[in-house]
Parts: sequence; C-alpha cells; structure tokens
Amino acid sequence: MEDMGPLHEAACTGKIETCQYLVEQLGFDINTEANDDSGMTPLACAVLRDKSVTMEYLLDKGANPNKQDNKRFTPLHYATKEGNNRLVRLLLSKGASVDVLSSEGTPLHVAASYGKSGIIQILLQHNADPNTVSADLGTPMAAVLCVASGRITESDALKCMKLLVKAGADLNCANPDTPLVIATSKDLSECVEYLLEVGADANIPSNQGRMIPIEMAANSGRRKLVEILFPFTLPIQSVSNWSVEGIIAHEKLRQSNKGKQSDKDSNVQLKLNAEVTTNKEDSGAPKKPCAKDKGGDKDKKAEMKLLGAKAVERKDYAAALKFYSEAIKVDPEDATLYSNRSLCHLKSGEAHDALADAIVCVNLQPDWAKGYYRKGAALMSLKESKEACDAFLAGGKLNPASVEIHDAFWEAIEAMKKQHSDRQSAGPV
Repeated sequence: MEDMGPLHEAACTGKIETCQYLVEQLGFDINTEANDDSGMTPLACAVLRDKSVTMEYLLDKGANPNKQDNKRFTPLHYATKEGNNRLVRLLLSKGASVDVLSSEGTPLHVAASYGKSGIIQILLQHNADPNTVSADLGTPMAAVLCVASGRITESDALKCMKLLVKAGADLNCANPDTPLVIATSKDLSECVEYLLEVGADANIPSNQGRMIPIEMAANSGRRKLVEILFPFTLPIQSVSNWSVEGIIAHEKLRQSNKGKQSDKDSNVQLKLNAEVTTNKEDSGAPKKPCAKDKGGDKDKKAEMKLLGAKAVERKDYAAALKFYSEAIKVDPEDATLYSNRSLCHLKSGEAHDALADAIVCVNLQPDWAKGYYRKGAALMSLKESKEACDAFLAGGKLNPASVEIHDAFWEAIEAMKKQHSDRQSAGPV
C-alpha cells in the first residue's frame, strides 16, 4: 500500500504546527487527495482521528467539506459513521452538505445504518431529506430496518424511525421493499406495530415473492405478527377462512403442497442421476515433469547471503556488494537481497544505485515496510526529502510499531523544512 502523504499524516496525528508549515510555507494543496487508493483529503483524515483543532484549521484555510473520496464519502459521512455529534455539528456549521450520496448513501443513510439517533436528529434539523433513495440501501427508513436486531437493537431502530417519520419519511416507499415488509421479514414486532399506528399500508406486497406482510408472517410461523397485521389487512381471495387461524392454516397447506412438488422433482433427479455411468476409467491426473533439483542453487544463495551479512558486520561494504550480487544471480526475485544490497550501496556512497535496488525491493514485495525504509533512506541521501517522506510514510503504514521508520519520517519532514528555509534565505537567483 502506498502512503497517504505528509499533510494527511500530520492531520491524522493532530500535528497542527506541521500542518501550518506544510500549507503556509510549502504551499501544499489543502484539498489534496491521498496517494493511496482511498482518495481521502487531510480533512477526512482529521475527522477519522477526532482532531477537531486540526479540522478547524483546515476548514479555516479553505478545506472543502464536501469533497468526496473514492467511496464518495465526504468528511460528514465519516463523522456520522464514527458517531461524533460534535464533529458533525462543526462540519455542518462550515457548509457541509447533508444530502451528498456515497457508496453507503447520504449521511442520513449512514446514521440510520448505525443507529445514530442523535446524529439523525442533527441532520434532520439541517434539512436532510428523509426520502432520498440509495441504490443499495433504499431510503434511510429501509436502511435502519435492515440492520435492526443485528448491528443495532430494535429499540434503537425504533428511535431512529420515529425521528424519520416526524420529518416526513415515506411510509410506503417500496425501494427495496416497504418498511412494513422489511420489519415483518425481520420479526420486528414493535416496529411493525409502530408503522401500522402511523399509517403504513399493510397490503403492499414484497418485490420478491409478491407476498403481503401477513402472508410473510404466517408463512414463517409468526403468529404474533399475524395477529398484529390482521386488523389492517384486506381479505385475501384465496383464503376461504378469513381469520388469524384461517390464514395460518392456509399458509401451512401451501407449504405442504410445495414440499410434495419438491419431493417429486427430487425423485426425478435421482432417477436421472442413477442412469449416469459411474464406472469411469480413472486415468489419473497428468504427471508434472520432474522439477530440476535446485538444492545446489539454494545452498549457494544461502552461502552468499551469509558471507554478505558477515561483510556488513565488519563494514566491508565492497565485499558485501559482491556477495549479495552473486546471490541475486541465483535468485533474482528475493526482495531481501535487494534490500541488503541497497544498504551496501548507500554505505558506499552510491545513492542512485541504492535507490534502484530499493525500488526493485518494493516492487517485488510491496507489503514489506523495510523496502520503503530503504527507498526513503536513499532519497534522503539524494536530498529528495519530500519523496523520502512519502516512502517513510508508506513504510509506517505497513509497520506502525517501527520506531526506526517513524523517526526517519519526521527527520525527513525537518529536512524538507530546512531546504525550504535555505531557498528562502538565498533569495531570487
């Protein structure tokens, strides 16, 4: 994984002075996207780490509170998902839009999906639309019901629903299904009662199966729900005995008939399977050609690697370079060999060669922090402190516990500051 960038790192860690320096002295774009595949802004990073002082600084300097990342999340989506009422209020006060659609819907969808009733109330107070339809989640009402009795309790779901209804949520929107259909399918009796109480239509069928809520309840043996739904449901023509008992009996009969048909189909399939010849000749899998014994190569590589390590211990980097180069000839895809040779090049004053080996190391093993450290060290030797920052930051993401990488990153930041200061002192050429 690649790094996010120095400004993102400073925002995440709440280093306000570093943010000020990068933005005001070095001219970093305050809305720059992270170098990794997230597309996040420094503001979004500060939100995720609850760095309110850094947030205020970035916003005051022109950070766009509505810039979306690769998930189409804005900082408000992240603050909502984290359940941080204070940051939600701060972003809204700075012009954050309440109805931006992301991969998880609007901020209101996110709040509903995580049962954040306090944030739902704040968003609705700022005129969030309770009826915006997300392609994946439907309306916020559907979103909250889909996670009830799972991610959140039915009680929390009910709190969210009441706020949405008060704000004018559509009780009968059938995208993906009506709230009543969803509540019935999940056996949320309190939610079903509330929806009926506020006027939900009990006669709209589900989009799949075309069953109305009372049929769904009877089909799954939920008598209590059948009793709740019965007074609000119009008689079904195919049910001769229109009563709670009659509906349950009707569904049991329908299930029984389906079972008989299923058994019949299974018997037909078994008969067909029996007719298939099973005594096939077992010719076996084709044998792979014997691989050449590479024991000798492995031994040579191990020997060269050991000799290289011993040469490094006695600071004989010229000899170590030869040994590691011989080992690479045997196994040109071993990232550790390039890492070790990069160190030797650097100690020998060959920074460009050190960088070349470090880049190969990273390409061979992109999830190994040491490769990025080697790359950063070579770049520092070449006075490329900004690129070195990026390399150290990438390594730090892969190994956050590495004090060596952490110290190198901030050393690169200081070097970047000094280079900038020296250029200013020199004046125009």
